[in-house]
Amino acid sequence: MACLDSFNRSISYLRVSVTDRCNLRCVYCMPPEGVPWVPHENILRYEEIVRVVRVGAEMGITKVRLTGGEPLVRAGIASLVAMIAAIPGVDDLAMTTNGILLAQYADELAKAGLHRVNVSLDTLRPERFRAITRLGSLEDVERGLVAARAAGLEPVKVNTVLMRGVNDDEVVDFARRTLQEPFHVRFIEEMPVGIAAATRFLPVAEARERIEAAFGPLEAAHHRMGNGPASYYRIPGARGTIGFISAVSEHFCHQCNRLRLTADGRLRPCLLSDAEIPLREALRSGVSDEELKQIILAAVAAKPDGHHLGEGVAVSGRGMSQIGG
Repeated sequence: MACLDSFNRSISYLRVSVTDRCNLRCVYCMPPEGVPWVPHENILRYEEIVRVVRVGAEMGITKVRLTGGEPLVRAGIASLVAMIAAIPGVDDLAMTTNGILLAQYADELAKAGLHRVNVSLDTLRPERFRAITRLGSLEDVERGLVAARAAGLEPVKVNTVLMRGVNDDEVVDFARRTLQEPFHVRFIEEMPVGIAAATRFLPVAEARERIEAAFGPLEAAHHRMGNGPASYYRIPGARGTIGFISAVSEHFCHQCNRLRLTADGRLRPCLLSDAEIPLREALRSGVSDEELKQIILAAVAAKPDGHHLGEGVAVSGRGMSQIGG
């Protein structure tokens, strides 16, 4: 069955934050000291997450992405993957990770039923990596990319947040890496959520101009790379691809097909809106599946037609690590 919102968009994609905790402190996501963690008892249990996904699948959810915080820091994450992979109707199960622990878990995740991973990586320079993430090692992420490909978690996509004055001088370097290896990089505009700095904003159109100045016109990549909002291209003859996600400059709200489930059990209809629908209390008070569907439908009905960043309406509530990205 199709689940349509008020603007006739079919909602088929659920992003599930399994934890608000992370082993990095990226400059656009967390302050150096981190953020207050949600108490453990307020985090959804795996069985609760699985129930929401199962009921969502009965309503037309076909794609699930596990996020955080950093999902690989939550104990037993492969068991959650296995439970979701067994749900009828879920035909695409992916994960977004910072890659620090990916080499350790890639095989186990693949065997549990994970299909693909997106790895967040904002620089190819070790010293800059430490400056942006404040913790961790670029070498760990590179090992994770290799392990994910070896485990068959493909296509392995790299998410790169564009930040003027921070990593914009590496746009061409990222693009060059697609020439000789199956490196699928997606340039993402920094969104004004939490502690993101407006002064760092760089539109993807400018990134594309820099790449084409170095390599000539890009050609459209004709094979699909998932169900997300990126537009994909390649340098002629390249093994990898280059994607652009223009969430701010040229938003794609008209085709948004997703809901977000936060780690503490709230349904968020729109990333760039503070509106949330509480779910955890209902799950723990014996709500029936039919009643749960009504709560999900309320979240679907609450999806706005689009964000209003261009009108100066900012997101004032929780940061990206607490929402799930």
